[in-house]
Amino acid sequence: MFYNLRLNIFIYYFFTTIGFLGVFYYFLEVLAFDDPYLLLAILATLAIFSGVFISKLAVKPLTDHLNNIEQLSKETLHELNLPIATIKTNSQMLKKNITNEKDIKRISRILSASDMLQQRYNELDYMIKTHTTKEIDEEFYLDTLVKERVEFLQGIYPNKKINSELEQTQITNDKIGLSKVIDNIIDNGVKYSQNNDNIDIILKNKKLTIQDYGQGMDENEVVRVFDKYYQSDSDAQGFGIGLSLVKRFCDKQNIKLSIDSKPNVGTKIILEFK
Repeated sequence: MFYNLRLNIFIYYFFTTIGFLGVFYYFLEVLAFDDPYLLLAILATLAIFSGVFISKLAVKPLTDHLNNIEQLSKETLHELNLPIATIKTNSQMLKKNITNEKDIKRISRILSASDMLQQRYNELDYMIKTHTTKEIDEEFYLDTLVKERVEFLQGIYPNKKINSELEQTQITNDKIGLSKVIDNIIDNGVKYSQNNDNIDIILKNKKLTIQDYGQGMDENEVVRVFDKYYQSDSDAQGFGIGLSLVKRFCDKQNIKLSIDSKPNVGTKIILEFK
C-alpha cells in the first residue's frame, strides 16, 4: 500500500514540477509576460491547489487503513465480551455448588483471571472511545469507583492492607480514565512500600488522598517523579510511565494533583476535584 502511495506521489510531483516550468516558460517567453507579481500570484495559486491534491493523495490511503483497523478493533472487542461474560457467569454458578476447598480455590482463580480480562476489555474499549469521541465524561459516585478499584487490587495484592475511609462523592469525569489513574497510584504505593503492608485511602470534601508508608522520595525526586520513564528505584518493576500518565490525565480533566513525600516515611498523593 505505502509503496504504491510513494510511487503515485513521486509521479505527481514529477509532472507537477514539469507543468510549473512549462507555465513559467509560456508566460515569459511566448506571451512575453512582464508583470512579475501577477505571474507570482498565478504560480502560487497553482501551488496551493497542487498542495491540497497531494495532501489528499497522501492521507487518504493511511486514513482508510486506520479506519479499517479501528473497525476491526471494535468488532473484535464486541466478540470478546460474550466469552468473558460466559466464563464469569458459569464460574460463579459452579462455585455455589462446590464444597471442596481446592476446587473452590481453582474456581476463584478463574474468576480472578476473568476479572482481569474484563479490565483489559474495558481499557481497550476506553482507548477506542478516546480516539473516536471528544467527550466521554459521565456522572458517577467517586467513592463507589474507589471501592471497586480497591477490591480489584486487593485480589492482586492479597498481602497488602488497603484501608479506606470514603465519603459519598458525586462527580462528573472520565470514569474509566480515572479508574486507571487510581490503579496506577495504588500500584505505585504497593511497588515502593515492600516493607510496609498498609496503604490508606481517604475521600473527603472532593479530595482523594492515597498514602503509602514506603521508601518515600526527597525533594529532587518529587520534582522528577511525573517525568516519563523516571523511576526513583531502578530495581522496581515497570517502565516508569504510570505517574506521567496520571499527571497528563489530571491536567486534561482539570484535577489538581499534588504530592507530599519524605524518604523512609512514605508518599501521599492528593487529587482535588472541582
